[in-house]
Amino acid sequence: MQNAPKVALLDETISFPAIEEAWEGLLAIGGDLEEARLIAAYEHGVFPWYGENDPILWWAPEERSVLFLENLHIAKSMRSVLNSHRFELRIDTAFSQVIQTCADVRSNKEGTWISQDIIDAYIRLHELGLAHSFEAWREDRLVGGLYGISIGRMFFGESMFSLESNASKFCFIQLVQWAKKNGYGPIDCQISNSHLISMGAKNIPREAYSRLLRTHLAAGKTRRGKWTIHK
Repeated sequence: MQNAPKVALLDETISFPAIEEAWEGLLAIGGDLEEARLIAAYEHGVFPWYGENDPILWWAPEERSVLFLENLHIAKSMRSVLNSHRFELRIDTAFSQVIQTCADVRSNKEGTWISQDIIDAYIRLHELGLAHSFEAWREDRLVGGLYGISIGRMFFGESMFSLESNASKFCFIQLVQWAKKNGYGPIDCQISNSHLISMGAKNIPREAYSRLLRTHLAAGKTRRGKWTIHK
C-alpha cells in the first residue's frame, strides 16, 4: 500500500515548499490571498486554483503552458479580423469588469474558480499596479478581455473571455505584441488548452519553467502602475 501524499499546509509564514515537492501538481493548501503571498507565489512558480467551496490550493504543475513570443501563430482568418479594425484595444481601463466577466462567463458554462475572494484579491493587485487587463471594445462596449499579473519581465496570464467571436484572441495577440515591444519574456499560460495551442503555446517541464522564470524575473524592474497601449 502506497503512503498517502504529503501536501504542505500553509500558515502565516509567507513561503512555499520547493516546487519539486508538488504531488500531481498540487504543492500546498491554505494560507491567504494577501498581496505579499500572491507575489511570493508567482515568483516561486506557483498559482492559486480552487473551487469556490474548497480551501485555497496552490499549484506547480509538472508541465507548464508557455507562449514564447516568437512562436505566436495568427491564423489567416484572424489576420483579417485584425486588419478590419473591428475591435478597439484598451489596456487597464476596466480591470474589475474584465475579471468579473471572466467569472460570469465561466460560471454560466461549467462553473468557475474565479470566486469573489479571487476577484477581490486581484483587484487589489491591480490597484497596486501589478495586475493588468487587455480589453477588446466595440462601439464602446466591452466584448472581450484577459487579465494577468506582471512581475519583473514575466506576464502570468490568468483568464480571458469573449462575448463576440475572436475578441479574446484579439486581446491575446495584443498582449504578445505589447510584450515584444517592452522587452518581456514568454507569456505564462499556466494550463494548456486547444485555444492556446492553436496560437502557439506549448508545454514545458516544470524544471525548465523554473529556470525561465528566474531569468525573466531578474531581467528588469517590475512595471508598476497602469499600462498604456504605447508602454
